[in-house]
Amino acid sequence: MAEEIINRVANSKIKVIDLEDYYPEGKRTLFDIKDWLLEGLILREKEFRASVKNFDWSQYQDCYVALHCSTDAIVPDWAYMLIALELQQFSKLTIIGSLEDLEVVIFTSIISNLDSSIYKDQLVIIKGCSKKPVPVNALVLLSQKLKPIAKSIMFGEACSSVPLFKRK
Repeated sequence: MAEEIINRVANSKIKVIDLEDYYPEGKRTLFDIKDWLLEGLILREKEFRASVKNFDWSQYQDCYVALHCSTDAIVPDWAYMLIALELQQFSKLTIIGSLEDLEVVIFTSIISNLDSSIYKDQLVIIKGCSKKPVPVNALVLLSQKLKPIAKSIMFGEACSSVPLFKRK
């Protein structure tokens, strides 16, 4: 008779946090405003406002949107604000920056709203590998949030974790 395999990790007191579990669904989109600039470089207010007003923003329903300009144009702050205000009724979130910046902002919000009380005085592993784009910055923010309350913090998998912090 074969010996039963026991998952000692599942039966241990170690709490595993996988930020991938918190990854919000929704399309991520990079919106480049260069096409609304004269020769991709000069913002002409009247034409820019007309482009914003006449654009079909509904295509960004439930999307996460990162606004940027791929040229070296100097874009006034109000231009991004104008677009963001139009997107507000459709997008889940709009920021200025790259898709990576977008993920950082999303996860910053998730971590700041995370109930960390269940990790008080616990051995915690922050899971490292994920199939979804969890930014490294999110791992840093999570470890900083847990340090004041966790007994210890490790990184990786239960079978090969790297110790990061242990309360004395």
